[in-house]
Amino acid sequence: MDKFKKGFLINNLKEGNKIKDIFVVKFKKGVAAYAKGYSITLALTDSSGKTLEYKYWGGPDENKVKEIYDLIKPDSVVLLNGTVSVYNGKLQLIADSNFGIITPLIPEQYDSSEFIMGAKKDIELMYSTLSSKIDSISNDSLKKLLQEIFKEVGEKFKKHPGAIQIHHNWVGGLLEHTLEVIEHCETSIKLHPELDRDLLITGAILHDIGKLEELEVTSRIKGSQRGQLVGHLVLGINYLCDKFKESNLDELTKDKLIHLLVSHHGKLDYGAPKEPMIPEALALYYADELSSKVAEMIGFVNDSKDSTEDDFMYNNKKGINIFLK
Repeated sequence: MDKFKKGFLINNLKEGNKIKDIFVVKFKKGVAAYAKGYSITLALTDSSGKTLEYKYWGGPDENKVKEIYDLIKPDSVVLLNGTVSVYNGKLQLIADSNFGIITPLIPEQYDSSEFIMGAKKDIELMYSTLSSKIDSISNDSLKKLLQEIFKEVGEKFKKHPGAIQIHHNWVGGLLEHTLEVIEHCETSIKLHPELDRDLLITGAILHDIGKLEELEVTSRIKGSQRGQLVGHLVLGINYLCDKFKESNLDELTKDKLIHLLVSHHGKLDYGAPKEPMIPEALALYYADELSSKVAEMIGFVNDSKDSTEDDFMYNNKKGINIFLK
């Protein structure tokens, strides 16, 4: 049985490249007619986190093209070849029935770790740091709550990604993001010693706990069914409220901790059911923003600087030019 290794990352492809490589199918569009036959369109991804459209221009036999289409499932890893072109300002991989080969692979034919970005920092060292932060909580009830939670989810939390794309979308990304948020909160505590450190650090540790259910990792990072329908804010609150049943925390502390999770997106427009109403919630919101937005911009610069000789690149999501040098 042949085994295939990834050759090119999507973010390294250039117009005119002719490639034969393996990709993950993010989604597929139905068979469509065109002047000379029937076509298939796939959205492909890989460990770069980028998406590439693949256009297969099939012949006039609709059934034959449909047979190929039906073999491809979401999250399938496929071997295909084609030529990289530019369409509407975006890279596209194209092939026709004389040149194109679309071969779905079975798991034994590839290494799934090639399709998810690996950890950027030592996972065990990061987790040791997280454990020391838990040990530093002086409120025994909050410390016990955290210890019980991570006894249950610690191994999954170590390796879980922090997002599907944009920021911390790699193995250990959730842990790395959480530690960054904690450190930003520690800075706020140094500047504003009036803040309740135990409450704020506990909130920082748990603010994205719902992502353990919201995101799942197959051949790619994607939203789980429950994650898509409910979202990590509600999933995290549900999980925390369930854990409160075994806790002797007072009701006010429970409500404040829930408020930190509910409001950590900061604004109603950003999906927060409540905006921050206590200083600790405000500090957590900005700590989360700093971690995610700085990582996002660093990622954009790193992805863009080798694809242009210009000093600036326009970021469509932000609507601004970003300096790359």
